[in-house]
Amino acid sequence: MPHCNNQYELMNLINKLSFALDDTRLFLDTHPDNQEALEYFERTMHLRNRAVNDYTAKYGPVNQYVLNTSQGYNWNSCPLPWNGGI
Repeated sequence: MPHCNNQYELMNLINKLSFALDDTRLFLDTHPDNQEALEYFERTMHLRNRAVNDYTAKYGPVNQYVLNTSQGYNWNSCPLPWNGGI
């Protein structure tokens, strides 16, 4: 996974990986047996999960479905991404 120096870069990486996953998923809808696409999807999903975990640990949840409970339950500590907080 590329090294990201700040919150904006990390969110940008998550968005790019999400787009790649969406695009690959659409391809797999019509090519379900394409092994190369399946492997790409799995690798990209792994990278996205790592990026989301990194973002969550550093800045808080990426969306309302991800929560780092080790930091407690505090949605109000900073503007969240879906509220323009980047």
